[in-house]
Amino acid sequence: MLIPDKIFDYLNKRASNIWHIENDYKKYFQKIIIVPSIAESENLPIFIRSLEQNDELDLLNTLLLIVVNNSISSTEEVKSDNQKTIAYLRNIKSKIYISFIDACSAGKEMDDKNGGVGLARKIGMDLALTKFDYYSLNKKIMVCTDADCIVDTNYLSEIAQEFNRNNYESAVVNFAHDISCDDEETKAIICYEIFLRYYVLGLMFAKSDYAFHAIGSTMLCTPEAYVKVEGMNKRKAAEDFYFLEKLAKIYPMEEIKSTFVHPSKRGSWRVPFGTGRSVDRFLTNTKDEYLLYDPKSFVILKTWLQVFNDNSIPNQIDLIQISRNVHPALSDFLTKQDFENFISKVLLKNKNTIEIEKQKHFWFDAFRTLKLIHYLRDATYPNINMFIAIDELLRMMKIKNSIKRNSEIPDLETQKEYLKLLRKIQS
Repeated sequence: MLIPDKIFDYLNKRASNIWHIENDYKKYFQKIIIVPSIAESENLPIFIRSLEQNDELDLLNTLLLIVVNNSISSTEEVKSDNQKTIAYLRNIKSKIYISFIDACSAGKEMDDKNGGVGLARKIGMDLALTKFDYYSLNKKIMVCTDADCIVDTNYLSEIAQEFNRNNYESAVVNFAHDISCDDEETKAIICYEIFLRYYVLGLMFAKSDYAFHAIGSTMLCTPEAYVKVEGMNKRKAAEDFYFLEKLAKIYPMEEIKSTFVHPSKRGSWRVPFGTGRSVDRFLTNTKDEYLLYDPKSFVILKTWLQVFNDNSIPNQIDLIQISRNVHPALSDFLTKQDFENFISKVLLKNKNTIEIEKQKHFWFDAFRTLKLIHYLRDATYPNINMFIAIDELLRMMKIKNSIKRNSEIPDLETQKEYLKLLRKIQS
């Protein structure tokens, strides 16, 4: 298969030659699902069975590429479990095309400095570039998910249709954790998913360009978009946040709402923060998890974005004074972020409106947005009760909320109602 020049150049410059695809096929694909797997011998078969329920025509042009990985210093328990996975994959019989990358056996492990979920995703995504059918007129799609997930039966068909119909370059697919039970893990995951959805809802209210969920098991992009942003990073955590941020700086971050991936609700040691650690923290009751950002912080963000993105302001240096008028804490934050330097060196030296808009989009990115919300939390508006915060944000957005609660932390069924409402709003 002839690989396009830009992708060939990326592979030569940024990809490693340490790892290779095993159980390879003399065939090329339109969709490649990249799945990092560490100590997932029990969960991976469940994920594969859910994928097998997808339409057979979609499966014919899809490769499942699993990166079985651990670091040199990983425990013997992890290494042993990974060897079970390797044996399972070498002998699997499935209607899915399944290849794998051994990044776990002696001599093939990831180094301790870089080893983690970011590098595991990068290894798989880089090698996936060599397996696309670049002659196909259909969109080529890199699909990221995790070994402890399950997917809907229309997962592949909806992703392919949305990318091809709308000419997407990057997107996230909808997600929902299993909340059917009443156990402690379910309570924990409801709390965490509400936290995730509330933050994105606040960004939607503020009309931020970065109002999307940054979850690794939901990421989608074309190979062309992947190499344009110089590929996946090697971070041990938040690799999904920074990768999607890079994509969103160049391409619209679309949302595929017609199908779902269902991440695990378990606790986990795999990353230092995120879903698994949040569940663990809830279960150990180490802090009050029923807290959210004060909606007033999103009001400040919204007001700031309106003036920041207003190119009719005669002199961009006026943004400094305007920020003080919005809120003193906003002005303090921007000072700490060296905003005046950005104005003088970038905005005032550029007369092209389109270029100014692009530079503003790049500068006030997803990370700086989050940092502002955290700064406002620490300096002015501390976190408040979760359900009071949701009620207030919904009121500000004029979204109907018929949920009745009789306490600050309502019973589990009422909490489920809140989560289902947030899901409905974002679907």
